[in-house]
Amino acid sequence: MKKIISIVLSAALMFSFCIFANAQEKELKFGSDGKFTVLQISDPQDDHYPAYDMVNFVKLAIEQTNPDLIVFTGDIVEDSRSGDIGTDDESFREGVEVDGDYEQTLKNVKATCEAVFAEAEKRGIPFAVCQGNNDYQSDVTNENWLAIYNSYENCLTVDESGDSTGRIDYNLEIKASGSDKTVFNIWMMDTERSSVNEEQLAWYKAESAALKAANGGKPVPSILFQHIPVGDMGNLFEECNFWDEGASKGDDGKYYRLNQEIASGYHAGAMIPGSTSEQFKAWKECGDVLGAYFGHWHTEGYTGTWDGIELGFTYGCEFAKPGPYGVRVFTLYEDDITSFDNVLYTYEGSVKKGNARFELQVDEPYAEYDNFIEEFFGAIKNVFVLLGKEITSLFA
Repeated sequence: MKKIISIVLSAALMFSFCIFANAQEKELKFGSDGKFTVLQISDPQDDHYPAYDMVNFVKLAIEQTNPDLIVFTGDIVEDSRSGDIGTDDESFREGVEVDGDYEQTLKNVKATCEAVFAEAEKRGIPFAVCQGNNDYQSDVTNENWLAIYNSYENCLTVDESGDSTGRIDYNLEIKASGSDKTVFNIWMMDTERSSVNEEQLAWYKAESAALKAANGGKPVPSILFQHIPVGDMGNLFEECNFWDEGASKGDDGKYYRLNQEIASGYHAGAMIPGSTSEQFKAWKECGDVLGAYFGHWHTEGYTGTWDGIELGFTYGCEFAKPGPYGVRVFTLYEDDITSFDNVLYTYEGSVKKGNARFELQVDEPYAEYDNFIEEFFGAIKNVFVLLGKEITSLFA
């Protein structure tokens, strides 16, 4: 009996090693032209009946940017919500979760991931994923999420932090074009339903220190991705009057707009200035994070610099919700490693109209995306969805 158990455990360890090795065997490296391109896609938030435009969105984004790495910053799936009419092959049905049926929920999650990741996998492009709150709300365990990620040959997602809550944190090192020296680093953090915890910060500090020691005592220039933003994003805003251009109402009842001296882009909401998170303090202490970029809010597309660190909100691509939709593209330069290009593109048109395309976002001071019409019709649509469900239940 002990021999059988030993064989089973050995096989399990070998399987785990193979999964880990598979995820890490694709080395990230600057090209012969000295460039490295990262494509950020956030919040597909779809289900096993994927939206036509979401699938096309990912395909077009990859075709037009030709990235060396794709980063998906969370909310791969929609857990459960009504309201998608005409976006996919199954109106009135949205969300992967099936109450009381974990295996069916897991099957739905796998089908959604296939729709989101297929284009990257087919093209052999490395990709990495941060967990989002809706991914947690599907109630699929992180063990199963990791198994799904590692079923893709080109997925680099692993769990390295080892915190007691099982969150999925890791970093991706980018090597120099002509050597195995790590010259740039990407942090991938798991904010679960709110933010990172103390254990995750301790892991980040320790790993950052190890990279620094291996780099001759100098911090390795890095950028960071996670789903839910830090409150420090509010420091890109300034208080204003409600009639001022770009004014948005904050949670405290006051009005704010982007401080055009340090930030630009489009916003549908406002964050309140004045806070400094423990995570931001850790970035400053370690001295490696040049910029941090987030998703979660879907309709926010702006960038600014606060206390020496660039902060950016990137649009989502859940087509069951009003837009705008968009991606962020980074171009890193090996000969100027602490400087990089960072631009937003918005998805315009649609598959149905035959005019889907990406356009470069041209930022203007106090620009604000006016989505009143989309929200109005979205609200009407949801009413019909609810009515449709009630009528359907009567004849069920």
